[in-house]
Amino acid sequence: MEDQKVRNSRQEKTKPTNTVAVRLLFLLFLFGFCFQPPARPDSEHGAQIQGTAFVSDSTGPSYIANVKVTLKGPKNIETETDEAGKFEFRGIQPGTYTIEVATPGLLATQIVIVEAGQVAEIPLELKPPTLQESVTVTATANEEPSSSASPSGTITSSTLQNAPNRDDRTESVLPTLPGVVRGPDGRINIKGARTTQSGALVNSANATDPATGGPGISVPIDVVSSESVISNPYDPEYGKLTGAVSTVDTKTSDFENFHFSIHNFLPRARVRDGTVDGVGAATPRVTFTGPLWADHVSFTQSLEYRFLRTPVNSLPPFQRDTTLVGVNSYTQFDFNLTSKQTATVSVAVYPQRLQYLGLNTFTPQSSTSDYHQRGYQLYGQHRYLTGSDSVLTSQFSYKTFDVDITPAGSGPYQLMLETTAGAFFNSQTRRGSRFDWQETYQFGPQHFMGTHQWRIGLEYAHSTFSGSQSFAPVEILGAEGNPIERIIFTGEGRSDVSQHEVTWFAGDRWTVSPRLILDLGLRFDGDTITNSGHVAPRAGFQLALNRNGRTMLRGGVGEFYDRVPLMIPSFRWFPERTVLLLNPQGEVTSSTLYTNRIIGDLRTPRSTAWNLALTHKISSDLLLLVGYEQRSTVNDFVVSTVDGGIGTGLVTLSNTGGQSYKEFQVTGRYQLRKHFINASYVRSRAYGDLNDFFQFFGNTAKPVIQPNGQGRLAFDAPNRFLVSGELHAPWKLVFAPVYDLHTGFPYSVQDEYREYVGPRDSRRFPQFSSFDLQVSRYIAIPMGSDRRVRARVGLAVFNLFNQFNPRDVQTIEESARFGGFFNNSWREYRGKFVMEF
Repeated sequence: MEDQKVRNSRQEKTKPTNTVAVRLLFLLFLFGFCFQPPARPDSEHGAQIQGTAFVSDSTGPSYIANVKVTLKGPKNIETETDEAGKFEFRGIQPGTYTIEVATPGLLATQIVIVEAGQVAEIPLELKPPTLQESVTVTATANEEPSSSASPSGTITSSTLQNAPNRDDRTESVLPTLPGVVRGPDGRINIKGARTTQSGALVNSANATDPATGGPGISVPIDVVSSESVISNPYDPEYGKLTGAVSTVDTKTSDFENFHFSIHNFLPRARVRDGTVDGVGAATPRVTFTGPLWADHVSFTQSLEYRFLRTPVNSLPPFQRDTTLVGVNSYTQFDFNLTSKQTATVSVAVYPQRLQYLGLNTFTPQSSTSDYHQRGYQLYGQHRYLTGSDSVLTSQFSYKTFDVDITPAGSGPYQLMLETTAGAFFNSQTRRGSRFDWQETYQFGPQHFMGTHQWRIGLEYAHSTFSGSQSFAPVEILGAEGNPIERIIFTGEGRSDVSQHEVTWFAGDRWTVSPRLILDLGLRFDGDTITNSGHVAPRAGFQLALNRNGRTMLRGGVGEFYDRVPLMIPSFRWFPERTVLLLNPQGEVTSSTLYTNRIIGDLRTPRSTAWNLALTHKISSDLLLLVGYEQRSTVNDFVVSTVDGGIGTGLVTLSNTGGQSYKEFQVTGRYQLRKHFINASYVRSRAYGDLNDFFQFFGNTAKPVIQPNGQGRLAFDAPNRFLVSGELHAPWKLVFAPVYDLHTGFPYSVQDEYREYVGPRDSRRFPQFSSFDLQVSRYIAIPMGSDRRVRARVGLAVFNLFNQFNPRDVQTIEESARFGGFFNNSWREYRGKFVMEF
């Protein structure tokens, strides 16, 4: 009752605090602008040129920061792009100018005719060839022509640097995008898809674990130039997914100068009961980049060590931490081979150990498992310019991903109403590898009924998996404290699976007219697990509804086929189970042997998705988007139990599952000089079959399997309001606020046997509300009499107003604490100190 009172009181305090959060955000917004000098009319300065420098692929533009922009003409001027890739020239005399942006291996040049009193918006796309175009300056500000028809969002290097980031991981910033949430299990869910249903790419190479299909590699945040999320990618190059895809692009090594940075070299203390008790976190990171052979070979090396304790705040002070120890190394070489050839080679190594995986309010450290991960990825890409605007790209990657999961404690595993005792019941050994080879050719523009930009590609992949699963006996204790059920398992499941995959695709970006672009694509996937081939057609469009391009209508429709994680066909070799029901005296009253069975042939999950979005550029500073998207998935893998008669039953794996996702989104972006603020509202529904395979046989296996059911998915958040931005204030301070308010996640009610009571996922956690803020600035540190070192210092605070955001709930109706919420995410502080040489 006392816990319930505390919970209720916290929830009552949440309501006024939400208002305070919004007010504070508004004040920060005004604070950032009020110290800026007012802009004078353009007529007082003559003409003006402003624009962006970017590289483009199927995901849309990736903006390039800190590159030199040269304006040549009646007056020669130089400037640099800012962190958002923007540049501007003010007070320009009328005349003809040439704008040039160059980085090693890439160039953009345009001829601009400047007229008096006009403002030009010039997007400069850097490419291997040099293309010159004539542009007459007008007063309108059009959208970037390389935008994608697919719903997408991009996190720039500026956001990665300035946004509050609890663990300094690239993927941790993804929830600042609409439609991306961190679910109740701590995993990132993109656009209503499970982690294992989404794609993950690093420099266009598959970065998923071949055994589970989940993300399998994370590079240090310092080497990342941008990260994008694409929902329903209509470009046929993207496949092996039924949800969205996240793509990470790394920075090109510096061909001209040496740079060295040191991050987080001061450890963070662990504070318990008001006293310091050891180290809470130590995450030092060093990154080096520079030329090995000027203008020809450059090199980047980033190395980070991670020691991180993450508390479960509802457990005893000195028994509440999971402990992560890991090393993350990324090495990259970039080559300018000739004027027409460039190449990149990289090696990533990512060993780590997570102690007490699965720790929560009802599972103490002794009943969790230890997770050991080892692996590396070797990657290479060669780009050959075959014509003025045609390029052949050859790419390969080889990765290994090995996992061992072992119990952290000892003794028989017992599930009780309020806690868990004994050693975790599941042990796993997984050894996985994948080799990928891809050839892509982009043709030069073909002029027939408009302009066609064709791309074709061929890909081959070979994956292997070997592993074992073992399960120890499990006892369930009832409300009286006596055993009421016992589950025993037979043998150890060992498996060896390999897979060959072949893919080809063809796509055409057809510019029908200056106001209409069509993206047409066809993709074929075949594999040896399902022994089948699949054709996936896709089509997208972009239509300018007015001549100045301020109002754009985008949309598309397509089919997508997922991959088959190699643990799926291994199910047939998993240990079988016998469920024994016990009376109060501990005697067996019934016994049921469950046999594992795959129902029918394995099929590849398939989704059909479409979207429609309207964007309107209200002014040069304000952009509004209204969009709707929908996805339906069939042939999903689900696990269920079936009673087969007296003393027998089945644990089945089948392709009978499905799910759907619907999203309505309203987003606005306001940008003035270096300041920007994004605000969005998303109304969504994620619904489908709930017995996902990896819920029972993944990293944190569950011993009790109930019949499959349907309901809201565990990460469903129907209403979400999200605000983020960057505000540049006096004294070189940068404020980066993030406010996230969404409906609580769903959960199911269970009885003491862990059987579901009533409709599944029909109850919800309290509303989630968190205001995070990072404040940082650059300083100069004297190093000797005539040298200064550039450094960046800052402070980040998470859940600034200390909202009640619980992560655990008591779901068993016989418990005295039934319906109580625990493990609140308290207010936390993080310091930032970076030295750059």
